[in-house]
Amino acid sequence: MPPPNPVTAGLRARLIGVVRSTFNDRAKGETPVQRSDEALFPRGSVTWRVNGDVTTMMVGGVASLLLQMLHPAVLAGVWDHSAFRTDMLGRLRRTARFIAETTYAERAIAQAAIAKVREVHERVGGTLPDGTPYRADDPALLAWVHVTEMWSFLAAWQRYGVPISREEEDVYYAETARIAEALGADPVPRSKAEAETLIAAMRPQLLADARTREVAHFVLNQRPPSLAVAPAQAAIFAAAVDLLPDWARELHGLKRPPATPLVRGSTLAIARTFRWAFG
Repeated sequence: MPPPNPVTAGLRARLIGVVRSTFNDRAKGETPVQRSDEALFPRGSVTWRVNGDVTTMMVGGVASLLLQMLHPAVLAGVWDHSAFRTDMLGRLRRTARFIAETTYAERAIAQAAIAKVREVHERVGGTLPDGTPYRADDPALLAWVHVTEMWSFLAAWQRYGVPISREEEDVYYAETARIAEALGADPVPRSKAEAETLIAAMRPQLLADARTREVAHFVLNQRPPSLAVAPAQAAIFAAAVDLLPDWARELHGLKRPPATPLVRGSTLAIARTFRWAFG
């Protein structure tokens, strides 16, 4: 076996370092989530495969945020209880860490992460501009957040990862249903058809207003962690907008990226590069 190429090894180390510094808050002493044989999902699961790709999870994560905030109650929770104007990266980091811990970490760590989120949701509530009360622990609201995340992660994987079969897509929804149930969501889709039915049923409740556009602006125009990652971030955010269903883009007043083939090609190249770096 030939000795490792120092240039190649150095490039791999730099790419891994960029990802780890982006998704782990060193000021809080965070370190990468360790994969465990005692996780909620087994190593051979579809969930391990889909949730383990850096680029597709970033594309899907941004797309899911844009979908979620179209629900007035989700938007209100962000508006009333989130420091999105000053800490959008922190919000993205917390979401990414929750997904990582509930997918890969030892079972006790995953269960503690779920309990922490449930505790936070119990304290979050308020009133919509029209006077309607809302609560973050509303089972239907939790179901909307869950289904938009799973739909977005899976759609991003199918476009920029290694596509899986329709049967495996159904398995992904069935596997991840256990997290939604543990958080208190209801109804919880267990197949792609059920997920699409739930999204369609929620559409009459969705809207976009000035507050939606302001939060979306902060999501899509946040400052990159460093100039080195600025081009990749721009491609990933454009890919997230491109991933949205047409009706969601129209509600947001967003247009499909004008150079869609270039955006998709660049994002696919980024995905392949990170998969090479992480082996």
